[in-house]
Amino acid sequence: MPRYFQLTRKHTYSLLFVLPLLIAYEAGARMISGSAHGLRNGADVLLRSVLSVGGVHGTLGFTAVLAVISILLIIRERRREKVPLQAGVFAGMAAESVVYALLFGIVVGTLTQWVLGSWQLSGGTGVLNRLPLFDGIVLSLGAGLYEELLFRVILVGGLLAIFLSSGVGKKPARIWAAILAALVFSAFHYIGPYGDAFQVPSFMFRFISGLALNALFIARGFGIAAWTHALYDVFLTLTHHG
Repeated sequence: MPRYFQLTRKHTYSLLFVLPLLIAYEAGARMISGSAHGLRNGADVLLRSVLSVGGVHGTLGFTAVLAVISILLIIRERRREKVPLQAGVFAGMAAESVVYALLFGIVVGTLTQWVLGSWQLSGGTGVLNRLPLFDGIVLSLGAGLYEELLFRVILVGGLLAIFLSSGVGKKPARIWAAILAALVFSAFHYIGPYGDAFQVPSFMFRFISGLALNALFIARGFGIAAWTHALYDVFLTLTHHG
């Protein structure tokens, strides 16, 4: 088991594990691009906008950038150490993600209600609840992939690097990075024409969700965090349309 937990945090496993998520989202997004909705995940759009400033345009160019970075990280890692590829490890990561996704709403909802006390936790009115089932599932997959890439890999990772380079201890750095990134993550859901109307209960729920995902990313890596987020959103979408 210690070897399993070490392997699953490697770039090789995390990046290969999210590859089906990337393919499924991009294929689904292409299928709905011609519909009346034609939506993409907000974090996906934000990342594309940033890269477009540097001259990277279109789905092919954006995906190529992600692929090149991923390949370079995997090659660099495999040159430094031998990382065996084992199907059982990927199966374990999938099982972990399913379990975490099933427990996520219960744990976060309970913690949020405990924090709010008598303040009732109300459901959000976000875009996923207003879309056809297939569109909602596609955007759920995109949320798992691109929100984890933006808010966990880039934001949490960046904040950790800043805090550690400034001399902050490893544990305080992780705590502050998790808190600040969770605040930004929650606020992100109220931005733009498809964002929710701001409510303290829903903001708190998303803040605690961000904390949980940040902790999962730090403890278990990008791959499991991405799939957990995606599957949780898919489960919510299926429940809403059930």
